[in-house]
Amino acid sequence: MGDQPDNQQAGKSFGFQTRSVHAGSRPDPTTGARALPIYQTTSFVFENPESAAAYFNLQEYGNTYSRIMNPTVAAFEERLSNLDGGVGAVAFASGLAAQSATFFTMLNPGDHVVASAALYGGSITPLSIYSENFPLHSISLIPMTSTHGNTRYAMRPNSSSRRQ
Repeated sequence: MGDQPDNQQAGKSFGFQTRSVHAGSRPDPTTGARALPIYQTTSFVFENPESAAAYFNLQEYGNTYSRIMNPTVAAFEERLSNLDGGVGAVAFASGLAAQSATFFTMLNPGDHVVASAALYGGSITPLSIYSENFPLHSISLIPMTSTHGNTRYAMRPNSSSRRQ
């Protein structure tokens, strides 16, 4: 596909199905293989110590260690971003990791969380644990059948969705 974006090649736009298979990866320049290989490695070689330092200090983009990123996961993230029309994506190895990253990114000490009581237990439990072990002020679980008024009633000035 060359230097063209994943959804275009020589002025041609590709549809969702084509992008769902090919976005995020390029044919291998050496072998011509179209499918992205699974890189089963934990570490990567650096051109020089300065390059390694820049990667680990997040000053340059590149593969450092497979738990941080690797070419297989990077292609998956790029494919998801392309399919959703986003500017980027982040993949996690578990739902708990995704929830933790979301909560730690969005919440501040003292925040109040309003969530549906119908949430999957694997989502409610971490919220409860976070409120006990981290300085969240409180959590309100509202019934799924709640009206907009009940949800609004549960909101407080320190509810994270109220922050501008």
